[in-house]
Amino acid sequence: MESEAKLKKTSHFREKLQVFGDFLSGMVLPNIGAFIAWGLLTALVIPSGWLPNEQLATIIDPAIKYLLPLLLAHTGGKMVAGERGAVIGAIGAIGLIVGSDIPMFLGAMIMGPLGGWVIKWFDERMENKIPEGFELVIQNFSLGILGFILIVLSYYLIGPVIVLINNLMTMGITALVSTGLLPLLAVINEPAKVLFLNNVIDQGIYFPLGMQETLDVGKSLYFTVASNPGPGLGLLLAFTFFGDKVSRKTAPGAIIIHFFGGIHELYFPYVYTKPLTIIGMIAGGMTGIFTFSLLDAGLVAGPLPGSIFSFLALTPRGGFLGILLGITASALVSFLVTALLLKAGNKKI
Repeated sequence: MESEAKLKKTSHFREKLQVFGDFLSGMVLPNIGAFIAWGLLTALVIPSGWLPNEQLATIIDPAIKYLLPLLLAHTGGKMVAGERGAVIGAIGAIGLIVGSDIPMFLGAMIMGPLGGWVIKWFDERMENKIPEGFELVIQNFSLGILGFILIVLSYYLIGPVIVLINNLMTMGITALVSTGLLPLLAVINEPAKVLFLNNVIDQGIYFPLGMQETLDVGKSLYFTVASNPGPGLGLLLAFTFFGDKVSRKTAPGAIIIHFFGGIHELYFPYVYTKPLTIIGMIAGGMTGIFTFSLLDAGLVAGPLPGSIFSFLALTPRGGFLGILLGITASALVSFLVTALLLKAGNKKI
């Protein structure tokens, strides 16, 4: 009886997790095209891109800080409460976006549904209680007033909490670096990256460490630990073969931009749609770091962007085998683990 109760509890948890994953998927997948557009723009026009363009490059930062989070919040609110939910979701998200220096994707995915739930709750309470002729006035003012409250809430409460989480992750990475147990860095690296902290941890922590080591030995492993395109490649390949219909159509395009263009942000939304796939990313990341370390592989500078071309261009003479094996091993492990997770999710076991 006790084992049967445990099985029921486990099954219930899996169902809840599946529902949560489906909700995230519904919020993210409609906006994949916007992420790809941003990725293409970034890969092409940044100074190290294929077609550098200073004017177009000015669009990159506002797009990732404002456009993409607002689209996620808009979609999340709409899923909960239709058009009114979409509007108030975006209104609420602007508070935490403006109140932070980091891209607020996680915050937007909280504020969008929260805004939708708030306006849905209000509308249900006011149903059949609004005097005839005042419907439009009440609807507009309720949206404005509740939206204002959410702006203040997101600016002063939700945004700072998310920033605190980001800072704690950064502190954890610094602590792990000091232990010397480098493969364990992936346990923090990969979750931090999908929170769009990839540039923070790379350029703020690993690049300075790598520069110092390069001065001493001519190359550094630190330049590879977060920039490795292998785990993301494995994840996107798994979605290409074992994801849902939308993922199978969009993942191949994301692979090109991620692996060859070095824009890792392209695979983050796929992790949001199936949160357990972060396990595959961690496994791939640990494998890559272990392989690079085992083969004494490293780069001479930080790869910007983190593409296969950047890795090869910054590999010192005689180090190509180690770099290629590290990327390949991490991609393979990430692919296998993610594929198993996706197939298990499809079977709902």
